[in-house]
Amino acid sequence: MTVLLLRHGRSHANTAGVLAGRSADVSLDELGFAQAAALVNRFADIDIAHIVHSPLLRCAQTVSPLAQARNLTPVADPRLLEVDYGQWTGRPLKELVDEPLWKVVQQHPAAAMFPGGESLSAMQARAVLAVREFDAQLREQHGEDVLWIACSHGDIIKSVVADALGVHLDGFQRIVVEPGSVSVIRYTETRPFLYHLNDHGSTFPMLASKQRKDSGSDATVGGAVSE
Repeated sequence: MTVLLLRHGRSHANTAGVLAGRSADVSLDELGFAQAAALVNRFADIDIAHIVHSPLLRCAQTVSPLAQARNLTPVADPRLLEVDYGQWTGRPLKELVDEPLWKVVQQHPAAAMFPGGESLSAMQARAVLAVREFDAQLREQHGEDVLWIACSHGDIIKSVVADALGVHLDGFQRIVVEPGSVSVIRYTETRPFLYHLNDHGSTFPMLASKQRKDSGSDATVGGAVSE
């Protein structure tokens, strides 16, 4: 099963340098809406079986054009919500860098607990569980390898990618996932494979049904082959 991890398009909070967190009224900006519209063409050759997204507005806006084009009904799942940053929510990032907790978030995120919010380790646990459960459900429903989309937030996607790579949460800050980007993970019986990370321009031809091959759980010795 293959999941396309889509970070929501650029929002007004992104450009303002504010930690939006779970603020319900944060919308995509002009570029963000353009990024969302572009997904229709980027995924034109890919069969999408299901769309799941964070309940927040900016994620719903991001998947809307694609869902309408494919006649799919997106499902909101609270486990894909942004991190609960607690008292940090809505504050400018330039102020937060002076907080003592900032260094912990950067250097030892597995130990970070946001005041009045949640820990990054709890965030990763719920996000990874959500992705793996949806993956298992779709496998059972379809009985074959299908592609599906999970639209969420930067830290959520970084934590899922870290899990797929077998990277400790303390290393997840080394992963870059920008607004509007797509990262692709294929889950097999024994391990996940990361196919794309922070991708902004690909049309993903190797994910088209006529090109996609199930290579099982074995890695390709000598590197992958493009056709």
